[in-house]
Amino acid sequence: MHLALLASLAIGAMAASPAAAQSVLNIGLQDDPDTLDPATNWSFVGRHVLQSLCDKIVDIDQNGQIAPKLATSWEWNDDSTQLTLHLRDDAVFHDGTPINAEAIKYNLERDLNMPTSRRKSEISAISSIDVVDDTTVQINLSAPSVPLLAALSDRAGMVISPKAGEELGENFTNAPVCSGPYKFVEHIAQDHITLEKFADYYDADNYHFDELVFRGMPDSNVRLLNLRSGQLDLIERLAATDVEATEADAKFSVLPVVGLGYYGITFDIGGEGANLDAGKKELVRQAFSLAIDRDALNQVVFEGQAATGNQPFPPQSFWYDKDFPVPARDVEAAKAKMAEAGVDSVDLEVLVPTDAERQQVMQLVQAMVGEIGINISIKPTELMTLLDIARQGKFQAHLVGWSGRVDPDLNITPMLSCGAAGNDAHYCNEDMDKLLAEARALKDPDERKAIYSQVISILQEDLPIVYLYHSKWIFAMDSNVEGFKAYPDGIIRLTGVTAE
Repeated sequence: MHLALLASLAIGAMAASPAAAQSVLNIGLQDDPDTLDPATNWSFVGRHVLQSLCDKIVDIDQNGQIAPKLATSWEWNDDSTQLTLHLRDDAVFHDGTPINAEAIKYNLERDLNMPTSRRKSEISAISSIDVVDDTTVQINLSAPSVPLLAALSDRAGMVISPKAGEELGENFTNAPVCSGPYKFVEHIAQDHITLEKFADYYDADNYHFDELVFRGMPDSNVRLLNLRSGQLDLIERLAATDVEATEADAKFSVLPVVGLGYYGITFDIGGEGANLDAGKKELVRQAFSLAIDRDALNQVVFEGQAATGNQPFPPQSFWYDKDFPVPARDVEAAKAKMAEAGVDSVDLEVLVPTDAERQQVMQLVQAMVGEIGINISIKPTELMTLLDIARQGKFQAHLVGWSGRVDPDLNITPMLSCGAAGNDAHYCNEDMDKLLAEARALKDPDERKAIYSQVISILQEDLPIVYLYHSKWIFAMDSNVEGFKAYPDGIIRLTGVTAE
């Protein structure tokens, strides 16, 4: 409580009060973003900021369906190897340069070719981009890839100013120039990010704040305390244990939405830090999974508000394979797996972000798997540091979530396909990659689902990720914030949002 109070006082000294600055919206995020470059960003919180900073080619609606943004319409050719985009003609970047077909081509090629890009695996099917005219772009694919359009509804579809991209290069994140409803002012690491309204935005009339201030606060108690004190107007990821009390207070509103993603423990399979037992023996990972009581995790940490899981999709999803239901805890079966693997005990270090929720999840998992001889050492690690370590493969396991995408391929391929930039596990199964490629070529959902069932079968055996649960995105805000809507990807969108 003392730490939370200190955080509140510190922010109070820096932030304008709501009465003094009605046009400022103060937003509390769970972490500080890694980068503000859509090509290199890998943090979920970064997507909150980038949503207001960098427009996308397309977006999603509240039902998870693809919706127009910079592209007002689009069409596929018959074999899904060519996607044609038709662009709006009234959009400009924050530096005044036009958003046209050449700019779209520049951004897609940047995502594909920049050495530090994390978008390449998401759009790797692109073989070339043709500028038909100022408002028409033709994207040619090396292989059919229906998920490409869904990828363009996230960071792969966010566009930056080509002029700024060329001038700033790898330093773009320090002074990003994009095209969204808000433009960059400053980023003070581990403190705040400030954006100001972009007057020339084509839909500026639907954005009602002169300034946005984002603050990273890993402790959900601190975020809530600062909401209650008036230093924040809107927070993401309200702790499930605080929902009931916050809903009962007329000063605040709570808005939950079921997410598209998952939380799980990723094992380093092929990186230099891989544990010789847990990382190299799937039987040990199978034992690990069997030792976990996912229902208990849900009840103790989330008061039953999460969904237990064991696949990249939540059990409510169309894509979930019911032939592999969430397993009940089976200690004896887990011990038998350990014996089959030829090990009595395993010492395993797990990197865990510093927020209280994930720390509690890991402490419960630690106790559960300890009963079968897997001795976990929890290493609390700041999220951005954790992600950097993971990309280098210098870890044994970590507990990190994936926020989820509307297309099932994008819940698997970016994290688990051979050589993908986000493949922390350094896992590679060529048979699975062939199945994923086959599914990407299909338009019919039922035909695709049959292929994903084969993929799930492989993942249940190899377990590079032990999936644990699927959380709700829970937003809380001052009751004077009106018009806010929750989307299944959990991203803050401020179209039409006002505050009295």
